[in-house]
Amino acid sequence: MKIKNHLNVLTALVTGVILTGCGEKYTTEVKEELTFVHNEEGATLGYSNTSGVTLLTLDRYAFKDLNKNGTLDEYEDWRLPVAQRAKDLAKKMSLEDIAGLMLYSSHQSLPGSSRGFGSSTYDGKPFPESGAKASDLSDEQKKFLTDDHLRHVLITSVESPAVAAQWNNNAQAYAEGLYLGIPVNTSSDPRHGSDSYAEFNAGAGGDISMWPGTLGIAASFDPALMKQFGEIGSTEYRALGIATALSPQIDLATEPRWSRFDGTMGEDPDLATDLARAYVDGFQSTDGGDWGMESVNAMVKHWPGGGPEEGGRDGHFGYGAYAVYPGKNISDHMKPFTEGAFKLDGPTKMAAAVMPYYTISDGEGEKVANGYNTYLITDILRGKYGYEGVLCTDWGITRDMTSVSKFEGKPFGVENLTVAERHYKAIAAGMDQFGGNNDMGPVLEAYKLGVAELGETAMRARFEESAVRLLTNIFRVGLFENPYLDVAETTAIVGNSEYMKAGYDAQLRSIVMLKNHNKTLPLKEKMKVYVPQRYVAPTTNWWGITTEPKTVDAFNMEVVAKFFDVVSTPEEADFALVGIHSPDGGVGYDSADLEKGGNGYVPINLQYGDYTADTAREVSLAGGSPLEDFTNRTYKGKSVSTINTTDMDLVNDTKKKMGDKPVIVSVKVAKPMVFAEIEPSAASILVHMGVQDQALMEILTGAAEPSALLPFQMPADMLTVEAQLEDVPRDMKPYTDADGNSYDFAYGLNWNGVIDDARVKKYR
Repeated sequence: MKIKNHLNVLTALVTGVILTGCGEKYTTEVKEELTFVHNEEGATLGYSNTSGVTLLTLDRYAFKDLNKNGTLDEYEDWRLPVAQRAKDLAKKMSLEDIAGLMLYSSHQSLPGSSRGFGSSTYDGKPFPESGAKASDLSDEQKKFLTDDHLRHVLITSVESPAVAAQWNNNAQAYAEGLYLGIPVNTSSDPRHGSDSYAEFNAGAGGDISMWPGTLGIAASFDPALMKQFGEIGSTEYRALGIATALSPQIDLATEPRWSRFDGTMGEDPDLATDLARAYVDGFQSTDGGDWGMESVNAMVKHWPGGGPEEGGRDGHFGYGAYAVYPGKNISDHMKPFTEGAFKLDGPTKMAAAVMPYYTISDGEGEKVANGYNTYLITDILRGKYGYEGVLCTDWGITRDMTSVSKFEGKPFGVENLTVAERHYKAIAAGMDQFGGNNDMGPVLEAYKLGVAELGETAMRARFEESAVRLLTNIFRVGLFENPYLDVAETTAIVGNSEYMKAGYDAQLRSIVMLKNHNKTLPLKEKMKVYVPQRYVAPTTNWWGITTEPKTVDAFNMEVVAKFFDVVSTPEEADFALVGIHSPDGGVGYDSADLEKGGNGYVPINLQYGDYTADTAREVSLAGGSPLEDFTNRTYKGKSVSTINTTDMDLVNDTKKKMGDKPVIVSVKVAKPMVFAEIEPSAASILVHMGVQDQALMEILTGAAEPSALLPFQMPADMLTVEAQLEDVPRDMKPYTDADGNSYDFAYGLNWNGVIDDARVKKYR
């Protein structure tokens, strides 16, 4: 039906003017370059005055003419069900439009860096030389939005919340001016932590509220706290323009050596299931209800569970390509998905999207990475469990690789296929979207391969099927109606004092007290404290960037000085406070071993002292790569040193210097560790998964009482680590300290001793 264009579109120079059309059920408000339309008991619309979009009116309500054809199409009618709108738009989309929708961008920082990871240009120049604003679109962003029809963008670090909000408005206006007016769906990896240390949380450490990581929240054993995080996190995300969270990571952490252990919710399937459900409910619901303008799509990861990596080696690299199930226990790993994220308490019902992990799940269908595995994707996830949401590959699985030890493509099991053939195989397996791919060319080539095999009609239907799923997630969070932000509101919302306090309170609830000999804690304020500095060894990160060795303060000494009288020698002190990290025992692969004639595979160490894997498997459970001429990835009999052995030395040397005076040890843990090397030297031990120093000081002085519990076991030694099965939870012998306490799952102390409350009874 042709309907009239609304004439009350004001110029971009008018600010804050509100008009009501004669007899209409809406008001129109113009703020600088944006127009907002408020429908009575209906949707609020927002559009850019520079995009060419105008208003249509029908039944006295206003609608956006996104494709600028003067007709109210079904996808433009906010009164219709989302499913109907998505199907209508999918049919209108060209093959190129759908191919672009199936892309998820590589990591984008705002502004783009000048070189290295995430680098970009502005009018052909690096950002510092370009004269561009931090919120401007880069050349690469303009290209992938226009030439490649891409609409899903992953952002990492941002200069400020205001910059993120203005960039969002610029990107949305740019996309709105293109054919069909499909908005940008911006996403983020976790960003509420206190620092950024890896590719998968590169946006953390900014002005947003600071919480412990999900492993720290898991230590509260409180799904309600996890839900509160989701509710606050989603509000801050939407204020930044982020409508999809590439989280939560609900892999069951049954393998203690895995480098991504600290991103999980622990090793217990029941606890992880309850926490996963709470996280997704918190992010996806608006005001505790259905989808809305504060909802964020949750992309749970990594199906069918990335935790059981053989030997703990991670799937970001070819040496960690295999997940194994020696305990025949894949069901526990699926449980946080099938019983948690897919069975929500709230009305959004199930997580909006799922990301499979890089790994080949050994013995589960074809010997290919999960994103190519028809059995795990179509037969199990889609078929057995009836999952109908978006399936997005992890980043870069279709790219080539040249070495098992380089951070590059991860086409495990399909290395012999072309890039286009890999795309087609993933689509045929049931995937909808390709993470980290900015180029629609291979998707179009995959379409041709499908036409040759199945015919044009079937392949077009298959592409529309994915398009409907992808569009559904954009429609139901309201982006088609109003994707624009008020920059001042963003600044007021993100990291506000209320949200900061909630995050800080959660930090207090995440600190586990493992030892408190003779009730050393709590301490009196203004006692004299000796705080030795910590040596940080040189390291090399995933991108090959090295750091120089240095000696640093283990804590923010200005914070420590607010609570205690800091002295410079052990002799002056009443007690010592030592801050260390859990052992950094390597990644399980060493090129030096290869150069010496070995296979390159070495143990991952969870103790500070050197370790020789005399009891490791003679033959690995899985193995094989076109880049290797062997399949046995055993490391039996090999030795490995830990990078931060000096942390152990720091604790024990400090104890020698302090004599009978107490040594308090604070450990930032990234994964389980062997405490036998340091526990005898400590009067009290606190462990945390990333908190501000003030939270530690408040626990030490009794301003807050420790209440957290271990969401995983601390092993007695490396023998039990080697003996445990990668896919089985809670199967290690836990460490027992000098006070007779076992550092087992659900263990923790408060001022009265071992905690034995309802949480312990429920989950232990």
